This record gives sequence, C-alpha cells and structure tokens, in this order.
Amino acid sequence: GEIFAECTVGGFDGFRVDTEGRIWTSAGDGVHCLDPDGTLIGKVLVPEPVANVVFGGPKRNRLFVCATASLYSIMLPINGDNTF
Repeated sequence: GEIFAECTVGGFDGFRVDTEGRIWTSAGDGVHCLDPDGTLIGKVLVPEPVANVVFGGPKRNRLFVCATASLYSIMLPINGDNTF
C-alpha cells in the first residue's frame, strides 16, 4: 500500500473531515490538519496527546479535542462535514 500521511509525534488516532475535504486528526502533539492528498497544512498544538476530535455547535465550526486529561474547544473558520 501507499502511505497517505506520516505522524512525526505519536500516532494518528481519531479524525474528522471538514466541508473542504481537509482531514483533522489527533496526534501526540495536538491536532494535525491535512489536505485531501495528505499534505500537512497546519497543527493545533496542545500540551498533551490527543485521542479524538469532533466538530460540533450549530454550524459545526467548533472543534472539540479530547486529550489525555482535558477537553479543548476551538472555534474554526470552517465547518465540519456532517456526512460522518
């Protein structure tokens, strides 16, 4: 098989997709945002490993981040895809 993306800190776990097809995935250093082709766009760094993420709120533009001992909430300029 082909490698889609590599996680340099910890490993990818839970993920969600936004309306632009970008992938928001948990990692050892926070949340990684990937283009549909697997290219890393950016990171939301948190001080503990992240297990899962989910879009919420009325517009699905709030990203909830479940970390080792904390739950973070981040407002985003993009909406989560409600297909999943």
